[in-house]
Amino acid sequence: MIGHADMLQPTKSRHLVPFRGSFRAEDAATRPPGHADDDALKERLVELVEEIADHQKRLIACDGHAVLLVFQGLDASGKDGSIRALTTGLDAAGCQVSSFKVPSAEELDHDFLWRIHRRCPERGTIGMFNRSHYEAVLVVRVMPTALEAERLPRERTGRDFWNDRLTSIREFEHHLARSGTVIRKFWLNVSAKEQARRLLARVREEKSHWKFSEQDLDKHRERKTYLAAYSQALSATSRPWAPWYAIPADDKHYSRVAIAEIVRDTMKSLRLEWPVAGKEQLAAMKRVDAALSRELDPKARRARRR
Repeated sequence: MIGHADMLQPTKSRHLVPFRGSFRAEDAATRPPGHADDDALKERLVELVEEIADHQKRLIACDGHAVLLVFQGLDASGKDGSIRALTTGLDAAGCQVSSFKVPSAEELDHDFLWRIHRRCPERGTIGMFNRSHYEAVLVVRVMPTALEAERLPRERTGRDFWNDRLTSIREFEHHLARSGTVIRKFWLNVSAKEQARRLLARVREEKSHWKFSEQDLDKHRERKTYLAAYSQALSATSRPWAPWYAIPADDKHYSRVAIAEIVRDTMKSLRLEWPVAGKEQLAAMKRVDAALSRELDPKARRARRR
């Protein structure tokens, strides 16, 4: 199932609208379906993060599930900001944020999922991938030199290569889901015009210079090729255990709230309850309670000295 977040007002619930058949990235919305005030969206985001934080406490205490949130999108689509908006207000000890850039020499000596599996969240934590294993069927597919760097045997890069790689991703995510990892994947869909504005800001604003890359313009010009790769990747890997959500990303406030609502609903669906103490633990806590109460009660301390 691939869905998009349809939120006409910031106070209304999100509705997921499944796409029928193959997903076409070029047809997906980049703008919100309705108008919502920025201030109202900011307030809504704070409320949602507070709810997520409450569920996160139970996630940590129960230690039975892991939650993996995957963020993909073209350059300047808002991945960094979306992750920052979610993590602000959560327990940092229960969050793991991983950013996947160009593979290192060691990573290139392993299969493409090796570096990903090592960064998957442990039970009781929320993991967030800023880019992910999907780079191996997106950037690597669009840039032939990236595939050459993997130095794969020639007989392994035949006609079925990309379909085989997508099958590996699908099976990998299914394995994680069967092992207790709850997966939600977000494709932040920014329009060509808005992307151009944001890339230009990286050049003109000194505080954004660190984000600049010489490849930004080349990738911007390859937009249609990237969207074709996204269409196939999302169609082939959106499953009930690891669904994709196409998020209109031209309005950052809207996209962050839409993502937060999906995460909140996901956490809520786990129905996590506080662990119940057993008889031995209750007895131990009763002894500790009595000992510490005496220690903190001045009258009890004086009575013991007598």
